[in-house]
Amino acid sequence: MRQRVTQATLQLAANAVKFSAPGAVITVGSRVVEDGVELSVREEGPGIGEADRERIFERFGRVDSSKAGAGLGLPIVAAIAQAHGGEVRCDSELGKGSTFTLQLPRS
Repeated sequence: MRQRVTQATLQLAANAVKFSAPGAVITVGSRVVEDGVELSVREEGPGIGEADRERIFERFGRVDSSKAGAGLGLPIVAAIAQAHGGEVRCDSELGKGSTFTLQLPRS
């Protein structure tokens, strides 16, 4: 379990670096919530429109085709979350960045 959760967190951090400008702040955090734990990555990138937020978790679902990648990173994060009884979500505002949160149950 630990390796997959680490893989998911590293993927979120790698995406944050890829979609942020040089010198931008990327924040990685964690917190205990009532029924589990949340791991989050916040970046100051271009943001993701509401219509695209579900699609980014689908295989090959990409928003910015100018960036390298096949569109598999976030679907892998979602699969890891689901395999552990959790979920991943994206909160974003265009022009202000995004926060990706991996929520996992305690057990």
